[in-house]
Amino acid sequence: MQHYNTDDLNTKQMYKFLTGSIIPRPIAWITTQNQETQVVNAAPFSFFSVASNVLPLISVAILRNGGKIKDSAKNLLATRQGVVHIVSEDLVEEMNRTAAQLPDTESEIDLTELTLTASLTVSVPAIKEAKIRMETTVHQYVPLTDAEGNVLTDLFILRVEEFLFDESVFDQEKQYVLAEKLEPVARLAGNDYTKLGEIFSLERP
Repeated sequence: MQHYNTDDLNTKQMYKFLTGSIIPRPIAWITTQNQETQVVNAAPFSFFSVASNVLPLISVAILRNGGKIKDSAKNLLATRQGVVHIVSEDLVEEMNRTAAQLPDTESEIDLTELTLTASLTVSVPAIKEAKIRMETTVHQYVPLTDAEGNVLTDLFILRVEEFLFDESVFDQEKQYVLAEKLEPVARLAGNDYTKLGEIFSLERP
């Protein structure tokens, strides 16, 4: 086994080891809105998971860029609302376009062929083409800091207010999401992504 003590690693090494080991990761494709300009921001984040099902909570960690808060995090803090979309194979190129770093006066949606649609509960528009989306509000915000108190990551616990499923990926009778129809895309390290692959079942002991 190759051994590395984290005290001896730089930021780049730690990022490579974490993103290369914790795989595959689902992608939270989030739309938020600037409170002052009403510009809609869209961006993908792969530090994303479920936090609770007693309350419908999901977690999204948004890393800071050189200590600077990202537009998605800034908008979530200001409006307390956002829409989280699941990325399917047919939308992966469009998702990648929204990863571009633009000034907060410009919308990443303008770089794509995507269309926005009004949400049911929140004021933030959603991506119409996404097959699953979740309208969310900020349940809890946790700034993750270093020893000096500098914020490294903006961690959001988001409460899902509305689930929206396209009929093509949802069994309404059983209330199942049809993963093989959704064809979700997951993040690996670097520029790499992966598809769903083979599905198999195991009964729990």
